[in-house]
Formats: sequence, structure tokens, C-alpha cells
Amino acid sequence: MYLVFSLAMWLLGGTFALLIRTELFSPGMQFVDPLLFNSLTTMHGLIMIFGAIMPAFVGLANWMIPLQIGAPDMALPRVNNFSFWLLPFAFVILLGTLFVPGGAPAGGWTMYPPLALQGGASFPMTIFAIHLMGISSVLGAINVIVTILNMRAPGMPLLRMPLFVWAWLITAYLLIGVMPVLAGAVTMLLTDHYFGTTFFAAAGGGDPVLYQHVFWFFGHPEVYIMILPAFGIVSEIISTFSRKPTFGYESMVYALAAIAFLSFIVWAHHMFTVGMPLAGQLFFMLATMLISIPTGVKIFNWTATMWRGSLSFETPMLFGLAFLFLFSIGGFSGLMLAVVPADFQYHDTYFVVAHFHYVLVAGALFAIQGAVYHWLPKWTGHMYDTRLARWHFWLSAIFVNVLFFPQHFLGLAGMPRRIPDYATQFTDWNRVSSIGAFVYGLSQLLFVWVVWKCVRGGARVENRVWDGARGLEWELSSPPPHHSWERAPSAQMLERAFTP
Repeated sequence: MYLVFSLAMWLLGGTFALLIRTELFSPGMQFVDPLLFNSLTTMHGLIMIFGAIMPAFVGLANWMIPLQIGAPDMALPRVNNFSFWLLPFAFVILLGTLFVPGGAPAGGWTMYPPLALQGGASFPMTIFAIHLMGISSVLGAINVIVTILNMRAPGMPLLRMPLFVWAWLITAYLLIGVMPVLAGAVTMLLTDHYFGTTFFAAAGGGDPVLYQHVFWFFGHPEVYIMILPAFGIVSEIISTFSRKPTFGYESMVYALAAIAFLSFIVWAHHMFTVGMPLAGQLFFMLATMLISIPTGVKIFNWTATMWRGSLSFETPMLFGLAFLFLFSIGGFSGLMLAVVPADFQYHDTYFVVAHFHYVLVAGALFAIQGAVYHWLPKWTGHMYDTRLARWHFWLSAIFVNVLFFPQHFLGLAGMPRRIPDYATQFTDWNRVSSIGAFVYGLSQLLFVWVVWKCVRGGARVENRVWDGARGLEWELSSPPPHHSWERAPSAQMLERAFTP
């Protein structure tokens, strides 16, 4: 249910993105007015983050964590059900804002005051929808933590868990730590709008920059909430198709924990241009650069896992390799943004848009699609159409770069983000980017078709679908029974599961 919901939201958010790129194909106003354009950018961001990427990872956690730790199900199935059903209602409310007087929220997904406070009837609906999404995330995180800590198979210590499970355990603590902070920030917006408080109104002694601090204290760990599970997925894929255990397993776990800890102390690198004191700029610059160390550990360990491995390039491995290469590009541009004097040039330009889309599309989304191709035969008992899956990969890998790489050039040339019109000197690269968007977007229909065909039928697969697969999930039948492990796996099964 999580994965199907995520797929629907991803297609809707992608449709909004194509409308944005259609408007930006040429300078001047063609198809939408400026208010609707701003609403599309705001809704695209909210839908993709809270409706597509996060629920997809929660869906993968629901399906894979019990299989991988030898548990029959998640620990709190009713809580799980409640946390899922909050989401459709939240997004019905959010999408309903498109049809109320004044239109959908148009202040960016960050909802900075005072602009966000000028919304019409959509304002309280947006805040309420975000509260429901937050409650859903916290309940899901509690469920993950309880399941992992209480329901692991006897004989599976923490430092023997698959890296996907480790990544989700750490992500769940991040969610519990920061979702209430977002709830606090948007509640203060609500009281400023309706109850006469002045948290963010300078005229009443408040400060709009306070909102930015509170929001980004949530917002930066949120970035890692959307990438840590991807790190776990890519670790599983690269190990499987290199036919080797992950190089430096323990250092990978410690790197995940270090990234999560550091994510709490770098939030103001989003705010270098607000007039921060020099000492603050230096601290946040250096702390941001520090994150590149544990992230670099992961990149080098994945590379070392492949070194002298018996590699094969099935579709999941292709997505894993594309993730490795393209996520590194996103990481390097993030390091560029961490340098304070340079950030004054990059800030609020298309360079930032290119950076975070390399991290979230070529990073998080590629990892999710790699995970589906990796585990789909296990879930369904059928092998998907590998030829179509490869077509999907190559079209995605090529055109995601045609779409986002030119945006680096646009940003460096000074094109601001979130504008519906632009000067004529930006026309050529915008056209290249829009063409990339349409080919990339349409190629995703191939992904939907491959998954649909596989669910409907196909060649039967064995229990261990992939030659190099290791882990408890591959000891079960394909597809696994509904209550995957009625009996805890034996010590011999554990040994067999984790022996290359």
C-alpha cells in the first residue's frame, strides 16, 4: 500500500514538474500565470518529498525488515495501518488546496514567512496536511525501531544486521528527532496567522529568520532521512552483484551513525545569506565539510566491495552504479555550496536546484528503483522483463543528466530559481533541460509497465533469485508467505544466509 501510494504521488509530482519545464521551455509567459507557477513548484516539492520518496522508503522497510531480521511481521501492525491511512487523507487535503479561493500554497515548500502567511484558504489546509504527514512518519519510525530492537532472530546481534536494516534504524531515530520540530514551526506559523502571535513578525518583536532556523533544523536531517535508506539499499545491491560481502561493514555502520549525528549540526548552511555572524558562517561551513568524510567512507567502501569482485551488470547493479557516480556529483556540488563566499553566488540559483536533484533523483529515486528491481522477483515469484528494465535504466541515466546537468550552468550564469520567466540569454540551456525532462518523465512509464507485467506473471524464480545474494530473505520461498518467519530461523540457517 505504501509503495502503490508512493508510485501514484510520484507520477502526480512528476506531472507538475513537466508543467514547470513546459513553461520554462521559452522565455515569456506561455501556459500558466506566475501564481500558478509558484503553486506548482511548491506542490511539486511537498508531493515528491512527503508523498513519493518518504513513503517509498517506509514501504520498503515494511516489506524487507521482517524478512531480513527473521521476524513474522512488523511489531505494531495496527499502528502501521494507522500511519499509512493518514497519508491519503493528508494528500487529499493538500491537493484540495488547488480548488479553494486564492489557489494552492505558493510560497515554496519551505513556507517561509512572511510570504507563506499571505496564503488564502489554502494556508490552514496545508498546515493540517503537514501535521498528518508528520504524525504518520513518527508512528512509522516507532514501529521500525521496536521491530528491529525486539524482533530480531536469536543469534543476530546488531552488528550482524543487513546494512539496509541499520540504515533504517538510524533513519527512524532521525524522524523522531526532527518531525516534531517541523510541527512546531508550522504551528507557530498558524498562530501568527490566526491568533495574533508574532513569532515571525518583526513589527511585533518576532523574527522571520527564526523560522528559517527552526525549519532547517528539521530540513537538513530530512535530507538524510531521504538518503540513508538509499545507502542501505545500494550496499545490498553492490554486495550481491559483486558476489562479495560489503567491504568494511562496521565502518559503514559507524559512517551511517556519523552522518546522522552531523546532520543535526549543519542546518544553517542553507542560510549563509541571511546576515549570520562570521563565527556562525565558519562553524556551519566546516561542519558541512565534515559530513564529506563519512560519506566518502561509504563511497570508497562500495568501490572496494566491487574491487576484484565477480561483477555482473543486471538492472539493479546498473542503478547501483549510476547512484554511486551521480550521487557523488551531487555531493561535490554540495561541498561547493558549503563554501561561504561561493555560496553567496550560488544561493537561490538553479545551481542549488541542480545540486539537490542530483542527490534526490539520481540518489534517492535511483536507489528506490534499484531496490524494486532487486527485490521484485522475490516479492512476486516472477522475473520481470529484463530487456525493458534495461531500456528504462539507460533512458533514465542519460536523460536525468540532460535534464539537470545544464541547470548547473544556468545557476552559475545567474538564473534565479522559482521564476516563471527569464532573460533570453538563458533560453538554450532551459530548452535542453526541458527536453531532458520530457524524455526522462515519459521513460518512467516503462518502469510502471515493467512492474505491472511482473506482478501479473512471468518466468518463475528460485528462492535465491540472484547468484550472489546473501541474507535471510533469500532463504524463504519466492514469494514469501504473508507471515514470513512463523518460526525464528535456526543458527544453521543464519550461518548459511550470511556465508558468501
